Amino acid sequence: MSKIAQTFGIAEVLETLHIKEINDGTSTGSHWTGNGEELNSYSPVDGALIAKVKTTSKSDYGNAIATAQKAFRQWRLVPAPRRGEIVRQFGEKLRELKQPLGKLVSYEMGKSYQEGLGEVQEMIDICDFAVGLSRQLHGLTMHSERPGHRMYEQYHPLGVVGIISAFNFPVAVWAWNTALAWVCGDVCIWKPSEKTPLCGIACQKIIADILKKNGLPEGISCLINGDYRVGEMMTKDNRVPLVSATGSIRMGKIVAQAVAARLGKSLLELGGNNAIIVTPDADIKMTVIGSVFGAVGTAGQRCTSTRRLIIHESVYEKVKKAIVDAYGQLRIGNPLNENNHVGPLIDKDAVDKYREALKKVVAEGGRLLVEGGVLDGEGYESGCYVQPAIAEARPDFEIVQQETFAPILYLLKYSGDVENAIDIQNNVAQGLSSAIMTNNLREAERFLSVAGSDCGIANVNIGTSGAEIGGAFGGEKETGGGRESGSDAWKIYMRRQTNTINYTTELPLAQGIKFDL
Repeated sequence: MSKIAQTFGIAEVLETLHIKEINDGTSTGSHWTGNGEELNSYSPVDGALIAKVKTTSKSDYGNAIATAQKAFRQWRLVPAPRRGEIVRQFGEKLRELKQPLGKLVSYEMGKSYQEGLGEVQEMIDICDFAVGLSRQLHGLTMHSERPGHRMYEQYHPLGVVGIISAFNFPVAVWAWNTALAWVCGDVCIWKPSEKTPLCGIACQKIIADILKKNGLPEGISCLINGDYRVGEMMTKDNRVPLVSATGSIRMGKIVAQAVAARLGKSLLELGGNNAIIVTPDADIKMTVIGSVFGAVGTAGQRCTSTRRLIIHESVYEKVKKAIVDAYGQLRIGNPLNENNHVGPLIDKDAVDKYREALKKVVAEGGRLLVEGGVLDGEGYESGCYVQPAIAEARPDFEIVQQETFAPILYLLKYSGDVENAIDIQNNVAQGLSSAIMTNNLREAERFLSVAGSDCGIANVNIGTSGAEIGGAFGGEKETGGGRESGSDAWKIYMRRQTNTINYTTELPLAQGIKFDL
C-alpha cells in the first residue's frame, strides 16, 4: 500500500468491501468466476496498483446470461412491492457502507471524497424512489367505442437489462438503472468501466448478499468485466432486449447501431457541452459559485460539467475577473483530503486530451486567462493532476464545439438580448444540461420556453451539474435522448401492452365494420 493509501485507510476499505488482491470479475450473484485476461486497477490519486481483476471470457458471459434468463422467469412473478422490499434492503445496506464505498469511489476514480459520498447518497436516494415506485407501476384505463367492452394498458418487465457505465460515476449510474429495473421485474447484467472495476465488484457483492439472504435466485444481478470486447457481447446479444449505455458520443453511436441492428432498445446517456448564460441581471456571486463548481467539480469529468460561460458584454469584464479570482483560490491535490477542491484526471490519456485542447484553443485564436498545465512534484506523482484552465474563445471555434473531459472553461461574449445567448448555447451537437443566471423573470421564462434551451436539463439560477434523482436525467441531440432516474423513466424498462375485454355475448368490430356470417 502507498503512503496515501495507508494514511486514509484504503486497506480497511478494501477489507470491508471484500475486495481481494486478485478478484474474479464475473458474477451471477454469490457465484464468481473469471477466465479472461487480467485487468489492473490503478488509482489516479497516487498511481498505485489497488488490485487486479480477472475479466469475463466468452464462456463466463454465456453462463451469466443463461443464469440471468433463468432468474427472470422467477423474479418477474414476485409481486412488485416485494421486489421493492429487496431494493429497500439494498438501500439500507448502502447506508451502512456509505463511508467505505464512497472512499473507494474517490480512490479508484479520483473524485473528492465528499463527491464520492454524494455518489453513494444518489444510490440510496434512487433506492428510496424505487421502493415507492414499486407500488405505482400503473397503466391507463380507456373507454371503448364498442358497448360492453373495457380497454386498459399494463406494463410488463422486459427481461435482461444490460448496463454499460462510465468511470466518472462508477456506482450511481448503475444504481439509477438497476433500482428501477429490479422493481419493474427485470434482471440486470452490468459491465462497469474497465477503469473502475473494483467499484463494480464492491456493489455486486453488496446486492448478492442481500439476494442470497432473501432466498432469491442467482442471476437477478450479474456482473461482467473487461474492455469494449466484453461490452460487444452484450450489445449484439438478442437475449438482452434493452442496453443502457453511459459514456462518450463515439461509444454511444457504436452501441446504438449494434442494438438497432437486432431491433433491440437502447437507453443512451452520452456527452454534454454544457453552458451557463450570464445576463446583465445575473447575481454575480451565485454565478461564480455555480460556474466554478460546475467547471472544476470531479476535475471537469462530469457529463454535466460546465464547459461554456456565455456572458453579456455589459457584465463580461466583471464576471471574468470574479471567475479568474475564484480559480486562484482552488486547492488541487489528493481528493481524500477534504481540504482540496480538485482531484486528478482518471489517467494519463485524459491528461493528453487536456493538453491537446489547450493547444488547440490557442491555435484557433483564443487566449488563456488561467493557463492550466500538468502538475508535478510532491503529491502529484501519478501524473494525473492538472490545473483547471480558463480560455477566452469564440463560439465557432472547433474545440469549443467539442466536449473535452477535463477542467477547461471557455468564456464566450454575447451582445443584444437573451435570444442571442440562447442561439449560441444551442449551436452545438450536444444537448444535455444548460443554465441561465438572471433575476429577470422574462429572460428566465424565455430560456425555458419551447424556443429556449434545447437541452434535456434547463436550470435557472443554479449550475449545470447536480441533478436530483426525482427528475428524469438525460439529454437530446448527440447526448442520445435517453432518460434515467426519476419521473416516468421506469417505463423504458418495461413493455407496454394494450388489453381489450369483451364481457358481452356479441362480437362487434371496431370502426363499425360489419362481418356477418
